[in-house]
Amino acid sequence: MQPVLSIAGSDPSGGAGIQADLKTFAAFRVYGMAALTALTVQNTRGVRGFVALEPDFVVAQVEAVLDDIPPAAAKTGMLANAGIVRALADLAARRPIPNLVVDPVMVATSGDLLLERDAVDAIRNNLLPAATVITPNRPEAETLLGRTIRTPDEAADAARALAALGPRAVLLKGGHAAAEGERHNPRESVDFLYDGDRMHRLALPWVDTVHTHGTGCTLSSALAAGLARGWPLHEAALRAKRFVWDGLVHGFPVGSGRGPVNHSVPAVLD
Repeated sequence: MQPVLSIAGSDPSGGAGIQADLKTFAAFRVYGMAALTALTVQNTRGVRGFVALEPDFVVAQVEAVLDDIPPAAAKTGMLANAGIVRALADLAARRPIPNLVVDPVMVATSGDLLLERDAVDAIRNNLLPAATVITPNRPEAETLLGRTIRTPDEAADAARALAALGPRAVLLKGGHAAAEGERHNPRESVDFLYDGDRMHRLALPWVDTVHTHGTGCTLSSALAAGLARGWPLHEAALRAKRFVWDGLVHGFPVGSGRGPVNHSVPAVLD
């Protein structure tokens, strides 16, 4: 069983963050580990606030894991501020982490801010070059690139532009475009995977549901788990997308807001 590390914030309602990552790791039958970056106050209705941990303490957690249980892959989620971003980038430069998936979390599904604004430059300049693959949604990609993305061609171009910032690959998620009405017929959720050489279009039917809490966390952790299992990037991305899709199809109402993805669905492992 391969060990996989999540470096992210905590969601006390269980649908996103570290909690979603550990559930996903269990579904993919890898050994889940976690280093906390922030404590949030949130539920399915929104984020009420968060407290970021000290960057040195975040790094100390990660180093403790690296010293004892070297991960086969890792992912970053909510990093909260520029200090944590730079500290982790410095650590990755000193002690490269294999199969590092960077999910540049900026805003929660509810629309609440999860990243201080001065940290965007730190992600762009310091952390992206250390990543094996990054998994931005469209608004995050627009923020990182400073331009709008409205069409599939623009999304593909954006994936290439993001790769030029240093990561070896980019998985640009398209769910926000579909959610905002930019849907084709038949309605699809389309992601673009650029591996530095080829552009892959990953499409599944759009799922009409409000229970989307934790989709980004779940996708990135599923991708990290697949890479840890030794799957090629394209296969790991496809299986991660399918896991999220199944979790949306079989979603269930938890709380009175945007309920979580169902992490109990079986992952496709064979």
